[in-house]
Amino acid sequence: MDAKEFREFGKAAVDYVADYLENIREHDVLPAVDPGYLLQLLPKQMPEAPEAWREILSDVDRVIRPGITHWQSPNMHAYYPTSVSYPSIVGDIMANGFGIIGFSWICSPACTELEVVVMDWLAKFLKLPSHFLHESEGPGGGVIQGSASEAVLVAVLAAREQAVRRERECHPEQSESEIRGKLIAYSSDQSNSCIEKAGVLAAMPIKLLPAGEDLVLRGAALKEAIERDVAAGLIPVICVATLGTTGTCAYDDIESLASICEQHQVWLHVDAAYAGGAFALDECAELRRGLDRVDSLNFNLHKFMLVNFDCSAMWLRDANKVIDSFNVDRIYLKHKHEGQTQIPDFRHWQIPLGRRFRALKVWITFRTLGAQGLRAHMRKHIDLAIQFENLVKADERFELVAPRALGLVCFRAKGDNEVTSQLLQRLMERKKIYMVKAEHRGQLFLRFVICGMDPKPSDIQFAWSEIETQLTSLCAEQQVNARKAGELSELTHHLSGLQLTNETLQR
Repeated sequence: MDAKEFREFGKAAVDYVADYLENIREHDVLPAVDPGYLLQLLPKQMPEAPEAWREILSDVDRVIRPGITHWQSPNMHAYYPTSVSYPSIVGDIMANGFGIIGFSWICSPACTELEVVVMDWLAKFLKLPSHFLHESEGPGGGVIQGSASEAVLVAVLAAREQAVRRERECHPEQSESEIRGKLIAYSSDQSNSCIEKAGVLAAMPIKLLPAGEDLVLRGAALKEAIERDVAAGLIPVICVATLGTTGTCAYDDIESLASICEQHQVWLHVDAAYAGGAFALDECAELRRGLDRVDSLNFNLHKFMLVNFDCSAMWLRDANKVIDSFNVDRIYLKHKHEGQTQIPDFRHWQIPLGRRFRALKVWITFRTLGAQGLRAHMRKHIDLAIQFENLVKADERFELVAPRALGLVCFRAKGDNEVTSQLLQRLMERKKIYMVKAEHRGQLFLRFVICGMDPKPSDIQFAWSEIETQLTSLCAEQQVNARKAGELSELTHHLSGLQLTNETLQR
């Protein structure tokens, strides 16, 4: 493919994507395929000879699109949003065209320095404490990771290494392996699975502490766990708190957790993968309480900030603690500008060596939409969730399970869990909208999240109509089945009576 063909293919691909996103409401949000469908449609080996791009694009439409779950559909209400915007798509195209592997400044100065700029822009937009800025006097700063999972793992590994070094200095009589065998970490039983996985990868147990009745983890629970573990000879390392838990978007009490972590020299990381965007909104200012006391935090721009996956912002109060833990230098990685103030080598801030030019799509998106547009986008999600919440409240057959949080509403059909389970099954079979279920203290509920590239009030009304119509149909079927069961029971009783009468006559 030469530049001429690239232009043709690229323009056709852009048109294809634009048409797809513009008409996405025409598709059921869930695909109508069975597992293994694509394996039957594609050859077992790659083609020996080149194929024309028009044929390839045709096959995208023929075999790929039918197997796509339409995450950008406004009828997607599962998990949390995964943002897409046209400016971000353009940024990804350009970054891919430049083909940069930006593991150090010299590999592409713009790649490193633009990341410094946009991370400081974002920190100011979210009103984070100034010590998280690269431009501040201290050792703090921000970096773009691939996902919240990566950010959490970086925090866990850095905290682990800092704890090992501290313990070796205080207790030189203990071997490193003895110390590592005593390390312990903490999080909430409402936290994301990536936190537990980080403990597995770090070979350090993470205790999932019970959240309160309101699903919030507080300092008292952490204090009790730490004191018990210290008495047992264990070494507390890190607490991973959550602002916006996976199930209900609950907010852990950062202030009380910080007080306990400070007393015991425990690293405090905040996973704000979804809710972090709301830091920028004055009406959500309470979410920022305690952030001046945390060691690190992360927020997914690809959830709430219209930047395509993957793009997770992470800030560190003292980046040197991560650099000291991860620094592996080889002669071929060195360059004469290393160590200059304000010019980090981000390879020391992450797990991989290579780095994508993610800052480009962030910069293009921020400039195209502006801070005003980003805040309006988040407020729209919140307003649409309020619209859905009011619909739930107005229907006496449903109940809320937790307070609405940002763009998430947790609700269920009244009655036993089977009603909610069957309702979800019906909705999944129809494929018009997509939600997932969750459970707390034995109670099954549905999570309705505002997602999609451009959701509108009419989309919320469509989803609600689908939900309440299916519940009406389900209840009607249950009544018919109950009536049939009653008639069968009555007939059985009648036949049993006839049999007894016959036996009496025979005797």
